[in-house]
Amino acid sequence: MFVSDSEARRRIIDIGQMMYDRGFVAANDGNISVRTGENEFWTTPTLVSKGGLREDMLVKMTLFGEQLEGTLKPSSEVKLHMRVYLLNNAVGSVVHAHPPYATAFAIANMPIMSRSYPEFMVNIGDVPVAAYSAPGSEGVARSIEPFVNTHNAVLLANHGAVTWADTAEMAWFRMESLEHYAKIMAIGASLPMPPRELTHEEQREVVSIRNGLGIKAGLDIE
Repeated sequence: MFVSDSEARRRIIDIGQMMYDRGFVAANDGNISVRTGENEFWTTPTLVSKGGLREDMLVKMTLFGEQLEGTLKPSSEVKLHMRVYLLNNAVGSVVHAHPPYATAFAIANMPIMSRSYPEFMVNIGDVPVAAYSAPGSEGVARSIEPFVNTHNAVLLANHGAVTWADTAEMAWFRMESLEHYAKIMAIGASLPMPPRELTHEEQREVVSIRNGLGIKAGLDIE
């Protein structure tokens, strides 16, 4: 399940560059982590652009906040990452960003729930809104606790989005998918007709696809 230190650092740098290139973050926004053991993970430092990360900037931490490697300070939101790992041992990577469309939903405190777009239903499912806390505070970490084992992503009220998965690649894919669907929803809101929801039988087919891929969290269909 766990990747090597060098692989974790490489994946963080790659994801950081993609986040920056796609406009999911600005300035020093966002943070990424990749787990390398039962009690340790690599993460991004504070006050550094995700488009300019180098391996020597990254920080290795324990799940209880001890800094093991790195000369820079970890992101102020490292507590959020630790909380996800502590509550869900299956998670191998966490991505936090401020993609514009998804963040617009977060600012409006609007959960993203789809019964119209099968791809989103398969990869992520429903995305709730966690209660507001000041960025970087312990409250942000507490706010996501109800969702870590039941969902694959969450919107942070008035703040941004967080996704997690067993691998860094999937955590990043979920962030991309979340922003893509949020954009579709925003565009669809201007159309004269509402989206067609899948029938109950069609939704159950989607659940079967998810089950075949081993994705259980995020979608509750009777």
